Amino acid sequence: MKYGLIGASGRLGKEVKDVFAEQKHELVFTFDINGESFEKKPEVLIDCSLTEVLEKSVGFVNQFKVPLIIATTGLTDENIKSLKLLAEKKPVVQSYNYSLGIQILLRLTEEANEKLKDWDVEITETHHRFKKDKPSGTAKMLENIFGDKKVNISSLRLGNVPGDHSVSFASLGEVLSINHRALSRRTFAEGILRSAEFALKKEKGFYTFTDVVFNK
Repeated sequence: MKYGLIGASGRLGKEVKDVFAEQKHELVFTFDINGESFEKKPEVLIDCSLTEVLEKSVGFVNQFKVPLIIATTGLTDENIKSLKLLAEKKPVVQSYNYSLGIQILLRLTEEANEKLKDWDVEITETHHRFKKDKPSGTAKMLENIFGDKKVNISSLRLGNVPGDHSVSFASLGEVLSINHRALSRRTFAEGILRSAEFALKKEKGFYTFTDVVFNK
């Protein structure tokens, strides 16, 4: 595929370029702090940048009339509304975490929550020192599983950790912890590639990585 990459010079952007190059996909458009580079029209756009760039990203989607895969974290409700409006014209895949393992963690957490309604729950997440949002988007995805139940989130920002997440359930007699550790940002780039292939088969609509993984 011919793809465009917003945030190409960032940590995740560099991983995306490596993973896509391995599969012989062609990078034809970039936009980042170094400016804009255009060779030809992309077939899909990938946004690995910051929330401040979202308006630009939406503009590029409208300009090229292609699907958008967005991995930006820290999106507001207004940002999501903007993306859903965009999805009325072209496919949009939005996720705070493109790890396959996290999708399984979410499913296991849902199942545990159904069976352990009266247990205490805590969420812990650790990311690299450069991460802008706290708690992470993934931690909020886990928190949403519990609805109105108050769940504490402990957030650590240490070194260069790509992402650790843990959900712990406890009664007075036992503790159950469900954990996920990302060893490399490559896992997110692989999920983004999978999402791009998914989006290219759709005409329009707002999707999450859950939809991609479970073929919804």
